Amino acid sequence: MLSFNVMDDLNEAAQVLQRFIALPDTKRKIEQAIAIMAASMRQGGKVITAGNGGSMCDAQHFAEELSGRYRDDRPAYPAIAVCDPSHLTCVGNDYGFDEVFARFVAGLGQRGDVFLGISTSGNSRNIIRACEVSKDKGITTVLLLGKDGGKLKDMCDLPIIVPHAGYADRIQEVHTMIIHIMIRGIEDEMAAASV
Repeated sequence: MLSFNVMDDLNEAAQVLQRFIALPDTKRKIEQAIAIMAASMRQGGKVITAGNGGSMCDAQHFAEELSGRYRDDRPAYPAIAVCDPSHLTCVGNDYGFDEVFARFVAGLGQRGDVFLGISTSGNSRNIIRACEVSKDKGITTVLLLGKDGGKLKDMCDLPIIVPHAGYADRIQEVHTMIIHIMIRGIEDEMAAASV
């Protein structure tokens, strides 16, 4: 016998999504993120994405759907997730865990790229450091955040915040939906630009 009610979880997930949908700037911010990333790609840039734990899985999901395939056949788009274990352990060992994403952005990021950071708390120190390095390099920062946006909401060019004070899983569920919409939008923008 489960110690929780499955329907309570489903209802809570629906409520978190509805609160996010009801925000006055949800549509505008997602559309703005799509436009920023597609414009970067059209001009020879790329999206570098990163997160911790489940958010790293979301970062990988975003990148593989763009460099691989989402719904239809189309050209591969330049997106990469910071998830190479040898890089993460090398930098973590030599410089500390706070630097694992920043060091990658410092090495591979270029002016005109986009950094897509994902942090359900809005306070992940390694995402903060990646934002700082991105700013120094002229890289636009788009962040998927949770709770109240934390420190990161004021450090980036475009924060997209899922307001939820509870467990991170509810925030991640909405982040996954946002990621799918962004991928679809990037595909749409890139296809329109190639006509």
